[in-house]
Amino acid sequence: MNGYTAKQVAEILQEADPRMNLRTVRYYTQIGMVPPLEAAGNRRVYTDDHIRRFRAIITLSRTGETLAAIQDMLKSLSAAEIENLSRQLSLYEPSRMLGNETLKITDDVLITISPRISAEVKQRVIESVAQALNGDPHET
Repeated sequence: MNGYTAKQVAEILQEADPRMNLRTVRYYTQIGMVPPLEAAGNRRVYTDDHIRRFRAIITLSRTGETLAAIQDMLKSLSAAEIENLSRQLSLYEPSRMLGNETLKITDDVLITISPRISAEVKQRVIESVAQALNGDPHET
């Protein structure tokens, strides 16, 4: 088990979000956004699980969720779901969100397309996804 201080966690998280500073890490810990710290010898430390949870919080905040909504959401998620969310953080980088186009195919399916993709390929991707969702056996 890796053990981290609050300062180390803040430094790790600042790579993904410059707004994640020591004060924010401590605040999220204080309000229960992350589980209690783990005992490591005679001190309490953050673990890799805490870092994954912080990354999930950042991911959800980038989708526009409020802290209260995120806190409620995290209570119902399994460790695997939190880990999955934490891995999706890079998809919500501001530069990526600004440069790419996100299209809503259905309420459950969104696709993000790079501007480097031609209009023709973009249209084929949209049609393929729509056909796959409709269960059209003639197209793949």
